[in-house]
Amino acid sequence: VFTAPGPSTGATGQKHFVDEHRVELIQRVSNIEPILDDLLQEEIIQQEAYDKIRALPTSQAKMRELFSSPLKAGDASKEAFYQILKKHQKMLIKDLS
Repeated sequence: VFTAPGPSTGATGQKHFVDEHRVELIQRVSNIEPILDDLLQEEIIQQEAYDKIRALPTSQAKMRELFSSPLKAGDASKEAFYQILKKHQKMLIKDLS
């Protein structure tokens, strides 16, 4: 049975898209500020986390910090992050799918 690549895990036990492609996302997302802005607006991250992540020196460090705390909250936050990535990094998401 073929299933289209997608973010949700469902009952199949598959990893969420952002978990499955964690390394590639850390290495390849370069402009994280608009993503952080949307995560803050959607209340996926709080102002304190936003400020802490923005202060980090590299995009990779910012993405690692994002994965280490806010995205551990569960599939709802991962799904919101995925949708925001699709908005800001459309070609990267297409490439990884």
